[in-house]
Amino acid sequence: MRKIILMSGISLEGFFEGPERQIDWHCVDEELHQHMNDAIRPMGGLLSGRVTHELMTDFWPTADADPANAGAVAEFAGIWRSVPKYVYSRTLPPGGADWNTTVLRDVVPEEVAALKAAPGGDLLLGGSDLAATFLRLDLVDAYRIYVHPVRIGRGRPLFRPADARVPLRLTGSRAFGNGVVLLTYERP
Repeated sequence: MRKIILMSGISLEGFFEGPERQIDWHCVDEELHQHMNDAIRPMGGLLSGRVTHELMTDFWPTADADPANAGAVAEFAGIWRSVPKYVYSRTLPPGGADWNTTVLRDVVPEEVAALKAAPGGDLLLGGSDLAATFLRLDLVDAYRIYVHPVRIGRGRPLFRPADARVPLRLTGSRAFGNGVVLLTYERP
């Protein structure tokens, strides 16, 4: 069965983005970008909300057509277009999403279970609002958290307060040359 993996970058104090939705503090260099390409390429699907999806569609569909975007950036454009995308949105029209995208209205645990039971690679979950829903419904199996070497002071936390404790098992860590540290966890 496929896993749902929450993948996100955070500041040292746990913020997903700044108070004005800024992510310009993310320290993504060629090494980290290539790592992310290699991690995302085998995925069976990307799960995101409308806002994250629209941010991605503003750049990635044609990013490799720009000669200024070489290397891992150009490579990711092709990966992004080819990986199936599942966008949770109540405002996007059902057939109104391009680039191998399926629009889903609500996070329904039985529908998520069917996605997990389908053949293919694991499913990558991104975006703090959608992640909060998946976490509240106890639908996240694993975590890939990229801690960036910066404190931003204020912002939106990736993990919101919850009533239950969720034990996790560290399955790996990696330090990148730019100071980003990847922590990977799974449910025991």
